[in-house]
Amino acid sequence: MTQTVLQTDISQYSAKHGKVRDIYELDDKLLIVATDRISAFDVIMTNGIPYKGIVLTQISKFWFDFLQSDVEHHLITDDVKSFPPPFCDYRDQLTGRSMLVKKSQVLPIECVVRGYLAGSGWKEYRDNQTVCGVKLPAGLKQCQKLPEPIFTPATKAELGRHDENISFEKSAEIIGREAATYVRDKSIEIFKKSTDYAESRGLILSDTKFEWGLLNDKIILIDEVLTPDSSRFWPADKYEAGRDQESFDKQFVRNYLESINFDKSGQGITLPDDIVEKTSAKYIEAYEKLTGKKFKLAS
Repeated sequence: MTQTVLQTDISQYSAKHGKVRDIYELDDKLLIVATDRISAFDVIMTNGIPYKGIVLTQISKFWFDFLQSDVEHHLITDDVKSFPPPFCDYRDQLTGRSMLVKKSQVLPIECVVRGYLAGSGWKEYRDNQTVCGVKLPAGLKQCQKLPEPIFTPATKAELGRHDENISFEKSAEIIGREAATYVRDKSIEIFKKSTDYAESRGLILSDTKFEWGLLNDKIILIDEVLTPDSSRFWPADKYEAGRDQESFDKQFVRNYLESINFDKSGQGITLPDDIVEKTSAKYIEAYEKLTGKKFKLAS
């Protein structure tokens, strides 16, 4: 088991710390570092998941390359040797898990696209036959494929709070109708393309969350893209509607916390070694299935 990176430490620079990422501001650029921190139920655990940050970064890089012809994005490079000083001198902390990106004005909504009826969408559907105000056909089962992918935006919550699902009309009030229409249509477009690719790799892309930013009057794709932290991926050969699905994410962590009646608004705990190892293996499996490459650490 390798040493985990829970927090980066760069001389003369201080980072903004999210649930998983350390973000450094560099004039018109950002350096985004995916640590091995893991959160569940919006609580950060005290120990991390080995390789998790590297997996998230490399999956995002794969998708940025895959979607290059479809959408402009913020990635400049993930080559630490090309980073400005002093960051280029911190290869031990940054290699494989960091991206130098264009700084943009983040649009204050989460752009969620759902292809299947799962998670909070399933809960709402059972009560109202809608998902974020979108009316759906009667009689759908849990985790059933929807007739067409739907756009179900959410507000961006502060650390420790939950995002709130909103309607498209509400998103248009927040960011303007032209911008809301663009991110809705483009999110659905790249979701469909990514879904087709995932299926070719034996995976079902159930839903995902995209983030967008405004740069020089253009809306660009930012943050992480189609990772196990921002998406639900299911193994296609084990899929069956009407029940929960196996997933390539931190479900081992959630299940363990549920089994010990974890206080979801309390402090993080130290996860047992077996839960850590299983979760790490699941992230690596997601990388290998999506990219078709064997996971290895960069030298």
